[in-house]
Amino acid sequence: MTANSRCSAAEPPGLETQRREVESLLRECELRAGDSWYVVERRWFEQWKEFVETGDQNSSSFPGQIDNTELFEDLDSYHLKERLVENEDFVLVPAEAWHKLLAWYGMVDGHPPLERKVVDLPSTLKVEVYPVEIFLCLHSNMENVTTAQSSRTDSIQSIQRVMCQVFSVPPGSECRLWMKSSDSSCERLRNVHVSVLDACLSSGMTVIMETRNADGTWPSSRPQIMRNSVEEQDSYRGQPGVCGLTNLGNTCFMNSALQCLSNTPPLTEYFLLSSYLEELNFTNPLGMKGEIAEAYADVIKQMWSGRHYSVVPRVFKTKVGHFASQFLGYQQHDSQELLSFLLDGLHEDLNRVKNKEYIELRDADGRPDQEVAEEAWRNHRRRNDSVIVDTFHGLFKSTLVCPECHKVSVTFDPFCYLSVPLPVSKERVMEVFFVSLDPYAKPVQHRVVVPKAGKVSDLCSALSEMTNIPATQMVVADVFNHRFYKIYNADESLSCILDRDDIFVYELSELEEQQEEQVLLALYLRERSHYRDYGSGSSSYGTSLFGHPLLLNVPRSSCSREALYNLFLQRLARYVRPPDPSEELEEEEEEDDDEEELYKTQTNGISDDEEQEDAERAGPSQTEPCSGDGSANSQQDDTTTTELRPASNHSQPSLDHGDAAANNGAPDQNELLCSADSNTTNCTDCADAAGAANSDHSNTCDDANRTSDSEPAAEQPKQPCETTEEEKEEDKQEEVCSPSPPANEQPAKRRACRKRKKCLFTIQAVNSNGTTERGTGEGGSAVSFSSQPYVAIDWDPEMKKRFYNENEAEKYVKHSSMEVPQQQTTVQLQECIELFTTVETLEEENPWYCPVCKKHQLATKKLDLWSLPEVLIIHLKRFSYTKFTREKLDSIVEFPLRDLDFSGCLLRKSLSNGEPPSRYDLIAVSNHYGGLRDGHYTSYACNKDNSQWYYFDDSKVTYAREDQIVTNAAYVLFYHRQDKIRKPTLPAPNTSPASSTQPANDITSCKDDDAELGAASYVTMETD
Repeated sequence: MTANSRCSAAEPPGLETQRREVESLLRECELRAGDSWYVVERRWFEQWKEFVETGDQNSSSFPGQIDNTELFEDLDSYHLKERLVENEDFVLVPAEAWHKLLAWYGMVDGHPPLERKVVDLPSTLKVEVYPVEIFLCLHSNMENVTTAQSSRTDSIQSIQRVMCQVFSVPPGSECRLWMKSSDSSCERLRNVHVSVLDACLSSGMTVIMETRNADGTWPSSRPQIMRNSVEEQDSYRGQPGVCGLTNLGNTCFMNSALQCLSNTPPLTEYFLLSSYLEELNFTNPLGMKGEIAEAYADVIKQMWSGRHYSVVPRVFKTKVGHFASQFLGYQQHDSQELLSFLLDGLHEDLNRVKNKEYIELRDADGRPDQEVAEEAWRNHRRRNDSVIVDTFHGLFKSTLVCPECHKVSVTFDPFCYLSVPLPVSKERVMEVFFVSLDPYAKPVQHRVVVPKAGKVSDLCSALSEMTNIPATQMVVADVFNHRFYKIYNADESLSCILDRDDIFVYELSELEEQQEEQVLLALYLRERSHYRDYGSGSSSYGTSLFGHPLLLNVPRSSCSREALYNLFLQRLARYVRPPDPSEELEEEEEEDDDEEELYKTQTNGISDDEEQEDAERAGPSQTEPCSGDGSANSQQDDTTTTELRPASNHSQPSLDHGDAAANNGAPDQNELLCSADSNTTNCTDCADAAGAANSDHSNTCDDANRTSDSEPAAEQPKQPCETTEEEKEEDKQEEVCSPSPPANEQPAKRRACRKRKKCLFTIQAVNSNGTTERGTGEGGSAVSFSSQPYVAIDWDPEMKKRFYNENEAEKYVKHSSMEVPQQQTTVQLQECIELFTTVETLEEENPWYCPVCKKHQLATKKLDLWSLPEVLIIHLKRFSYTKFTREKLDSIVEFPLRDLDFSGCLLRKSLSNGEPPSRYDLIAVSNHYGGLRDGHYTSYACNKDNSQWYYFDDSKVTYAREDQIVTNAAYVLFYHRQDKIRKPTLPAPNTSPASSTQPANDITSCKDDDAELGAASYVTMETD
């Protein structure tokens, strides 16, 4: 309303009336946020006041047209001068007074009215004389910048409308704004409904608008893909929704859940139509400020653009980790847990209820179920109203009964998905290898059925029935990397043993009442390397474990090297060939001196690198008896017998210095063995061979090899056990030499032995890892009985090659129990749902407070389905955790692809006219392959547009047949109610019969490498 002359449509009132009306408005009008006030040049206003006070219409003080010329910097831009002061340079008049003055006097041609808003600043109201002056531009053309002024009370949406008009953005385009400050950092203006003031937009800043690309990406965050894939990606036109998701590193769980949700028609259409934009809830304290919903929308729009082989969900993954710290990093997680978080996050981000009221829940107190259910649903919707509630929420009835007063409490609670249990067997099948006491018998693989909550003794008893060997003569061990990962006590729980562990059961010799005390000896096999281990700081040779370890009972008196050497030869007879008499195994003295020094100072055992090599060459896994599972418990170390405690602390006696050992089944062996040499002191390598069976392995070999390698021979002339490994074993090989001479003749004897046969292997005391340890004996003692004994027999590579038959050592036989095919457990989905609605007693950790008894009770609880949602998610609880066991249930759950009928499960048997039916069709499945600690997630899903099933494996997508969908990997099922299913808009694609197995039908092709390269050079404006 602009007047350019003094005259107006209505004749102005008298001067006194003018003065009275304007002064009244100036006096009575108060500042209110959002009201308009006008800036008037002070000199003009003062002249008007003087004019009306004279009362003379013809006075020379007539002010003329409203003239604000003095307030402008120039008359081209009409920018206000800087630092103008109220009541010195200008006055502020309310809108009503301004319109009166304008009607009476008009305004100078071309001058804009200086309208200003009242803004509610922190703790004060004031007229915004200087509005925010911002620069506007498009992301696609940041050179074309325009200037605009905006009040601090204007919404960001008003700026967006101005920009759409200024830059001629096509109607219906999805836009988003960025705020760029002077330091060049950009920040998203997410909530377009907030004011300029609340968005912290200030003068001098630039607002950048971008519009979503046709492929669903945003210009600011689209990967700059390398090589020629830009053209390929831009030219690609595929079926919308048939798009892979790149695995960012253990994110298959996320990809599987996203693919299932992506193929949920009502939710996907909601996002594709951008309906979410008007429902983003930025103020919900339980939400994520709309960021999860926006990140999810970006992924969906890219997947359904039909222009991507595969999408990289990096921004979505970052947002999820930001708001749910359990998903930070790149560890494996549960797809159902992510699904639960995502549905809840989307619900709160899109909740139409901005201010949740407090509602007190009421118990049924005998009221009809229908009335209580309707009240519960109304109360739920008063606080929770979103597309997630519309699509996924149902209602079940919870009934609790007190075991004492029989008080019945009935409540109706909403649910987003059903977690249904699987029937759990009380037994488990274990595969073990039985190692007989007969040295010529190969290990036998058995399949035994044991109680799931049983003990190791139950395993031995089950095996005893098959082998006719008493369970008391068995010891169970977990073999990993050619060593004992753990030796189990009979009373330990079987839950400690995983299905993938290589379990060996060893037969021990029968103990007689009159027999002396036996020692459980763990035996490892090691091979010396050809090179010195310079990294150890000594001149020793490295060793590496090989073959299968053994457990055997040894009489305490038979722990000398001579006895052990022959005992080991006897136990290894199946695959260790004794040398023929014709074979010359003599050594030259000068050569022997050098090697002796090296071997007798050997202290290092298997290194970390060697362990890795051993893992590769471990025993057989599926086709051979003892493969070290490279992933099983590999992070643990040195815990083999941690749970075994010493029964008592024994003294450390020296061995008999006369005959070195009991004959141990070789009657003339003591007479045939050469005596020990006292020149070297590394003879205690078998010291740990006689420790107490139940002891902590971490204390093993604390005192092994205590004496120095360099002690002269004459200092210890009377200790036949104080010899080097090689010298002692050389003597053992001399089966035709005379009885041990007196101690003072030992040096000569040593030289004589050196000219005779060389031993096949040497014996070394080791710890549970197979690493050589020193300092076990005390005061020359060769054996420590205070800890679990481990010994290793060390082979020279040449000797091993000649006398150790590696192929024979790896052989084993299968028991008839292995030929019986394992029956795959199959259950019906209906059984799982019935289990879900079965009466159960609450656990002690989760009691119910009875309002009548006034105390917590272990009440009985029953859940019943009352109403079902449009899309029903069923979570199969395959991961079972109890006090005794942790396992994954691999049962096949037979679930229908069509016509899943819940009419028999719903508490309401008769449905009224307005009630929906209860028949569902399957639309998606999240699969989990693997065990408790690791695995892989994939998904099957039916495309809403063409009704074709697809198999999604991260970035790879292939056609799927309906007969492939029901497997024992099915983990989360998505069902769509039949009355809500839309008819497909496209014909089903023409797929070949074997399309799901042919690489040529890999729909997404192999363009994901390029996508990953692009991800490395991600260009984004995301800074929050």
